[in-house]
Amino acid sequence: MSGHNKWSQIKNRKGAQDAKKSLSFSKLLAVVALHAKNDPSPTTNLKLRTAIDRAREGNVPLENIERAINRASEAKDLTEVLIEAYGPEGVAIIIEAITDNSNRTVAEIRHLLDESGAKMANPGSVLWSFEKTPAGWQAKFPQPVSEAGKQKLTELIAIIEEHNDVQRVITNAN
Repeated sequence: MSGHNKWSQIKNRKGAQDAKKSLSFSKLLAVVALHAKNDPSPTTNLKLRTAIDRAREGNVPLENIERAINRASEAKDLTEVLIEAYGPEGVAIIIEAITDNSNRTVAEIRHLLDESGAKMANPGSVLWSFEKTPAGWQAKFPQPVSEAGKQKLTELIAIIEEHNDVQRVITNAN
């Protein structure tokens, strides 16, 4: 009869909500810490100001934002990592991540890709099919994908986005 009373239902629902909120907060704060590395002043650093605004829109408490800015000045260096891969039916995938240990992050994402039947690509072998715009990466050549391929791709993206270091996943699927 476990799980049938009101308290356990509330506890389970709140636990799931808190896990989603925690993942969202950690991703937003990683961006804040990355941009605060060079200049911790939001008045002179526009990228930091934008990251703080996005974090505030995501309901991140101001104390957490200040801790992220202070953490950026410590010895722990955060770097941006761009990982290229091929998914189901040859769909090109770009994975943007922010990490303090790029070797660990690349190995973990490679493992996730291998489990899902996707493959890591050599640097530059996927980027040719995308162009960098102020809004982000845009596909130059959208690739048509079957319904089964779309389902596999959606599952793969969900698995990759659960990783704490991953910020965005971009594909050229049509």
